[in-house]
Amino acid sequence: MVAVSSASHYFDADPSAPERRRTLRTRLAGRDVEVQTANGIFSPDGLDKGTAALFSAVPAPPARGRFLDVGAGWGPIALTLALRSPEAEVTAVEVNDRSLQLTRDNAAALGLGNVVALRPEDVPEGAEFDLIWSNPPIRIGKPALHALLERWLPRLAPGGEAWLVVQKNLGADSLLPWIGRMLEARAPGRFTAERANSVKGFRILRVARAR
Repeated sequence: MVAVSSASHYFDADPSAPERRRTLRTRLAGRDVEVQTANGIFSPDGLDKGTAALFSAVPAPPARGRFLDVGAGWGPIALTLALRSPEAEVTAVEVNDRSLQLTRDNAAALGLGNVVALRPEDVPEGAEFDLIWSNPPIRIGKPALHALLERWLPRLAPGGEAWLVVQKNLGADSLLPWIGRMLEARAPGRFTAERANSVKGFRILRVARAR
């Protein structure tokens, strides 16, 4: 994940450059779809390599449940979850307001009424999720990344799973043991963290909470 420009980063709450939207054709959940993207967000040119790697490696989501996409961008993960599991409740979390609106608009255009896009502080306290998929923003720096993962990974419901994609050369192999230690400190014996797969330079990490 990279900064969009020196003045506006994809993780800024309010990108400073005027919005310029465009329509892209892409493939999500085995379907050809049209989505809106814009400048000032992550991966405005389409599906990024990390998210594509995640999609190629994760098992199909359950038919129903409460799902979470951390770092939604224009919505590829949240939209895919909603398309695959129309009976699920999908929450997309973002700090970038432009990305939030794009996710909302893309979900509405695809008829996906089971997607809600929220800022982190608007997610109800105590809400737990049966499934988390995320391409986390590694380049925000280790302290901010750790804080993000500490906030959301413990929100897994009993029996839930989180699937993360992290580029190997951006610290995936050191991040995994940190996740394990963090969760063990929070809830001893309740979580496991492992490398589930490797795809074209990306690590696919799986976190699971015991029932």
